[in-house]
Amino acid sequence: MPRRTSFSRELAAMRMTVADVMTGKVISVTAATPFKDIARRLVAGGISAVPVVDDDGRVIGMVSEADLLRKEEFREEFYREGYRPPLRARLRHPKGRRKADGDTAAELMTSPAITVSPTASAVTAARLMDVHEVKRLAVVAPNGRLVGIVSRRDLVKLFVRSDAEIAAEIRDDVLGRSLWVDTADVTVAVDHGVVTLSGRMDRRSEAGIAVGMTGRVNGVVDVVDGLTWKIDDSAWDFG
Repeated sequence: MPRRTSFSRELAAMRMTVADVMTGKVISVTAATPFKDIARRLVAGGISAVPVVDDDGRVIGMVSEADLLRKEEFREEFYREGYRPPLRARLRHPKGRRKADGDTAAELMTSPAITVSPTASAVTAARLMDVHEVKRLAVVAPNGRLVGIVSRRDLVKLFVRSDAEIAAEIRDDVLGRSLWVDTADVTVAVDHGVVTLSGRMDRRSEAGIAVGMTGRVNGVVDVVDGLTWKIDDSAWDFG
């Protein structure tokens, strides 16, 4: 039976950098940008958040649709009508009352913004989004200036490569150049991003390396390990 080896999507994105997937043309605002202008830019741009930059183009915060909606959520006329924002919302967003009173980006933004370097790996960006519970990151140069935005949707693009592209990279780069061992008897099949490696290699350790490197190819969703080997060197002591 082929052995199915599960690889996280983070692992598949290991070699791709933020610069490879980010959006470089970014709509931004300044600290003084009024509430309604921010709303117009979000709607016109079809985006859910904008970075806030200073006069030198350095990122100082981020304003999202959720920040703007605080004004509706915390409207005092609703309080007079007996309405209060749900407890969950008040506990999760303790600054909501302050943002509800905000009229400019400086008063509405979340600061400091969660940022990432364009040279960071895509998996680093994914981890930052997960840890900070955000859907996008401002991409900044070493001097702090805005160079792009990377979103969850951008990271999903890693998995839309065709099966033919994935198979070609595995054959040419992983098996053909990276392993430095005989892979003539190894075959590669890809179906919807799931790669099946089959055939025979000299050593069990080399087969394991081939499977691991295949899992790191961009666009690979999973790897089915159907490889066999001539020599089981898994218990060898090289010390």
